[in-house]
Amino acid sequence: MTSDMLQIISESGKALADDDTDLTEDQLVAMYEAMVRTRALDERMIKLQRQGRIGFYVPSTGEEAAQVGSGMVFESKDWLYPSYRVPGLFLMMGASLDDMVANCYGNEADLCLGRQMPVHYAFGKLNIVSISSPIGTHIIQATGTAMAMRMKQNNALTATYFGDGGTSSNDFHSGLNFAGVDKSPVLFICSNNQWAISVPIEKQTASKTIAAKAEAYGMPGVRADGNDVLAVYQVCKQAADRARAGEGPTLIELMTYRRGPHSSSDDPTRYRGNQADEWMERDPILRFRKYLERRDLWSQASEDALQQREKAAVNEAIKRIEKLPPPTLDTMFTDVYAKVPPHLRAQYEELVENEGTGHEADPDAAFPL
Repeated sequence: MTSDMLQIISESGKALADDDTDLTEDQLVAMYEAMVRTRALDERMIKLQRQGRIGFYVPSTGEEAAQVGSGMVFESKDWLYPSYRVPGLFLMMGASLDDMVANCYGNEADLCLGRQMPVHYAFGKLNIVSISSPIGTHIIQATGTAMAMRMKQNNALTATYFGDGGTSSNDFHSGLNFAGVDKSPVLFICSNNQWAISVPIEKQTASKTIAAKAEAYGMPGVRADGNDVLAVYQVCKQAADRARAGEGPTLIELMTYRRGPHSSSDDPTRYRGNQADEWMERDPILRFRKYLERRDLWSQASEDALQQREKAAVNEAIKRIEKLPPPTLDTMFTDVYAKVPPHLRAQYEELVENEGTGHEADPDAAFPL
């Protein structure tokens, strides 16, 4: 039933249902560590923006379970079309802290070489497609890739992430419609954090749930407590198994809450009350920690060591990346064509003669936003 919401762990950390998620104790601990790592990165990067050391950031505090729980089900052959609020997914798939920090600085270590907005990562070697700011555009791209996967019969799938606001886009309709008709192996993962910037969910749709929309497209619609990492994993695992078995797509609604601002440029106090305070009690990290403690898999000593280790790892990545220079001017030419045409080569040589290589640029210059 699309109106039902799966929950396995209560807010007190008590198991409400049998844990038949097939996860080992080591995997459970690894999931918790990934959630803490995501929070540590988020908190440090938003501070860097407030200090003027980076220009922009999109926090995901309170949504770590939705990212980590879903990330557990993917394989290296799968293709991911993410939104800009899923750093935990990237860490789960093997992205390094250095690469993520470098993207926010836009310097020579940035895989996008400063050509994307901060927090708009792209990890080609991990099959993670570049993030787009326009809402919903990646949903159809994920469907198209999934259709190709089905044709190739390689047992791979695609997944795409979006928020509740993304379900109001034309691309949402087009993507789900084609996926349903083709029975494409794609997971449509909606992190319903209840706010599309300043627009609340009740002004976004008249549907009782987001998951209910799946019926019109001929696919299952499922809901899970997005702050319950085991519930997230279970619904995503079942959907992934369906997709790999040739049974088609699934629309997954993960109920969570955006505790922070939409981005570092947003002031949520202008349009909402104290809801964020209420959701502090439903914190996904605290909930999972209590669950692990009940199973004797975690302790205060473990927590202290993890917090120290993850914060140190983030700080060390920042120290390494922050001192690097901007991308050199030749990167505007050399990674566009396999062989640079003569007219562009001439322009490049003239640019270098007049402006230098690009390393002469002031690394402390204000971010262009």
